[in-house]
Amino acid sequence: MLDYLVVGLGLAGVSFCEVLEKHGKSFHVISDNSQQASLVAGGLYNPVILKRFTMAWEADRQMELAMPFYEALENKLGTPLDYKIPVLRKFASIEEQNLWFEAADKPGLDKFLSTKIIENANANIDAPFGLGEVLFTGRVDTQVLINSYSKHLNTKGLLSEETFDYQRLEMDSNQVSYKSIKAKYIVFADGFGLKNNPFFKYLPLNGTKGELLKIKAPQLNEKSVIKSSVFIIPLGEHIYRVGATYKWKDKTNEPTEASKHELLKKLETFLKCDYEVVEHVAGIRPTVVDRRPLVGVHPKHDSVFCLNGFGSRGVLIAPFASEQLFQYIENGKALHPETDIMRFKEKYFTS
Repeated sequence: MLDYLVVGLGLAGVSFCEVLEKHGKSFHVISDNSQQASLVAGGLYNPVILKRFTMAWEADRQMELAMPFYEALENKLGTPLDYKIPVLRKFASIEEQNLWFEAADKPGLDKFLSTKIIENANANIDAPFGLGEVLFTGRVDTQVLINSYSKHLNTKGLLSEETFDYQRLEMDSNQVSYKSIKAKYIVFADGFGLKNNPFFKYLPLNGTKGELLKIKAPQLNEKSVIKSSVFIIPLGEHIYRVGATYKWKDKTNEPTEASKHELLKKLETFLKCDYEVVEHVAGIRPTVVDRRPLVGVHPKHDSVFCLNGFGSRGVLIAPFASEQLFQYIENGKALHPETDIMRFKEKYFTS
């Protein structure tokens, strides 16, 4: 009998599997790659909400865990994943500069916000009021991470690439059984697929569609991430990722012309050189009504767990939430109260 059966192999599934390997636990993964959010994500990690110049939720603790986590994954998988890239926030006015300086004086933010205004030296970027630099930022190549980790699991015979059939799952007090697999616990790390999960579809996972572009801009020659009304992330070879949109009604993974037009209209407010669109992708972020992750045990089934709801900050949240869930299951340590799915039991759960 295995220790764990894991359903889903996005950032949540990869992170939880890595925690299991670190602690010597046996497991098997089932994934059909139907959820695209982790594969198409920008992959930025940045502890600051750049719209309001505030710290993201628990970002300091998450950064402490995430940096060694991805470094260890690079060494294990033998491929670069974590690219240290400055994130520069374009200022729209002198007032925004002043707000930046005020934020940089606040405890916690002071170590992440540079107090030096960067004069724009790129003739192809319109930034007359300069830029502010966020420190200790970068980009994880989530597509390479997930594809490489899938190969790693396949090599060990630990991955079944198929759609999970809920009708085949059986449970008793000591184990779960799925086809020929028996395990002590099952963890659903199924992203927006949770909406079709009979165990956890009661949870208020809204889902937000995000669309991103890749452009080729040979004249741009920018090595930093530029954040304005959209972000531009340099990927090398004159290729840049541009994003992202936030749509709450459309729950498909299909790119739309309307969102492409929206992104390009915003991009052209500050990009001053020619470019060519070379890719357009979409995915549904697993976002929650209170903007906190969904972590914990099913209200009635002690062997069934949820790891979800990372929204647009999965690169930082995934290692943090995965370690929390593992310690909760194995050692009885309390979950962070803002992530525990029991916060929704009274309002949303019906037997």
